Amino acid sequence: MEAKRWVLAILSTFILAGLLVSLLVHDSLNVKYSYMGELKNIFLSVVEEGWSSGSNADFVGVVLSPNLTTCHKSLSDADRPVYCCPPKRDSEEPFIDFQFPDPSSPLRLRRPAHLVDADYIAKYNKALSIMKSLPYDDPRNHMRQANMHCIYCTGAYNQQHSNSLLKIHRSWLFFPWHRMMLYFHERIIGSLIGDDTFALPFWNWDAPDGMKIPNMYMNGSFVDKDRENSHLPPQVADINFDYVESGLEPEDQIATNIALMYHQMVSGAKKTELFMGCRYKAGEEGFCDGPGTIELAPHNALHTWVGSTLNPERENLGAFYSAARDPIFYAHHSNIDRLWEVWRGLRGNKPEIIDPEWLESYFFFHNERQQLVRIKIRDVLDITKLRYAYEKVDLPWLNARPKPAVPPKIARHILKVRDQQHGLQLPSNTESTEFGPEGQTLDTTIRAKVHRPKTRRTKKEKEEEEEVLVVYGIDVKKDMYVKFDVYINAVDETTIGPESREFAGTFVNMRRGVRLVMKEEDAVGKKKSNLKLGVSELLEDLEADRDESIWVTVVPRGGTGVNTTVDGIRIEYMR
Repeated sequence: MEAKRWVLAILSTFILAGLLVSLLVHDSLNVKYSYMGELKNIFLSVVEEGWSSGSNADFVGVVLSPNLTTCHKSLSDADRPVYCCPPKRDSEEPFIDFQFPDPSSPLRLRRPAHLVDADYIAKYNKALSIMKSLPYDDPRNHMRQANMHCIYCTGAYNQQHSNSLLKIHRSWLFFPWHRMMLYFHERIIGSLIGDDTFALPFWNWDAPDGMKIPNMYMNGSFVDKDRENSHLPPQVADINFDYVESGLEPEDQIATNIALMYHQMVSGAKKTELFMGCRYKAGEEGFCDGPGTIELAPHNALHTWVGSTLNPERENLGAFYSAARDPIFYAHHSNIDRLWEVWRGLRGNKPEIIDPEWLESYFFFHNERQQLVRIKIRDVLDITKLRYAYEKVDLPWLNARPKPAVPPKIARHILKVRDQQHGLQLPSNTESTEFGPEGQTLDTTIRAKVHRPKTRRTKKEKEEEEEVLVVYGIDVKKDMYVKFDVYINAVDETTIGPESREFAGTFVNMRRGVRLVMKEEDAVGKKKSNLKLGVSELLEDLEADRDESIWVTVVPRGGTGVNTTVDGIRIEYMR
């Protein structure tokens, strides 16, 4: 250890000398040059090595984390200023590292919101009233809590060691960051009413009895006037909402919801990236845009379904910057968090990700004592250590495997005849369908015949390697809600939905509600998105797993695709 300290000291001295020389050269030339940033990253990585923990104690590298000195304003689409930053920069406060609660402390049990009793509702209502009455300079204040979501979800912080903006949606940060937020929020609420057993409820929208907005959110401090009136109870939620009312009877809507859940949790989520989202790393080159199944829908879809059509961005719940102002946000995300636990259980609770760049990524939250806490992703992977749990409920979607709308042999015959009539042929020796340099605009339905590189895989190969349909190069030109569904071997996509086996998945882009601005040279980090859909089980059910090609249909919903293009469609394989 002593030798290691000497090495660090010598290396630090060398780097500081390099920084000084570089600074002199930089100033004399009066140019912007990345070498300074690179040296800074190396130096800070060495310094930060001292507080790495667990099995990655010797990990040296730059991880995703916020630069607390950079919180900045944004503008709405209507040029309205949106400013979520705290009254005093968090960088001016001392912080402590996260410590697990005492293992002997009470276990907080989160229950379905539609089943909690009057005493619980009264306690929670009292806590919310207190929270809303606190001054804004108190980090426990309700709007301050909501603005934590605004800050991290709209890119109001730059990354540490980089001028790239930090965003926690549409990647593998989605689940752990929201778990952190709920954890601290829950403990703050409990402390305000002196109840160390208080636990947030979860909106159980994946089960029939919980598919309405829970009645508790229609009264007292739980009310938010910025909700869509036509979606209030007793309306059954459309968890695959696409800006157009489904028109389904309650029983049919419930069946459709259950079928979507099966796809998003089971058949379409067999590999970690498909469920968790893409691997988002530090720096401009590390940015990715590839949400997991549950984040796309029901998460994004329900945010939009609850938000008010009277507001330009469907505020509150329908826009990232305002979503957490609605108390139902916490019940919605509590269910998302529960489903992460369910998914982990379905795969034997194996560690989903062991990459130290994920495990060591960290963020900052205020606790119930108003202390600023630095917390890593590795700290929130075991909810037992966090001293909370979920009440066991039925999973009606677990075995709700959909059936084809049209018998597969008949569908294949119809599609082949249609193919011959319209001349829809894939170019020879090509393993993808590309739509040219400008892409294909999603102002109408896209149909393509996609080649499958592997057609005779064994059962073992299928278990080890998921076949993935990739809709790549998705470019949303404006900050707007966009949704499209994808089908395989569909004879008539206008008459089917998630309740049919031909449904392969959905893409949902939720509005941020802001444009990101700080400095001209800052990297916004916008890249085209990719939609990855696990289809191995689906192809078996459609009797297409030995076919050399499949017919793929991309259906824009609610007229939302007019400002969106897609570069192409291909098949990949994921271990």
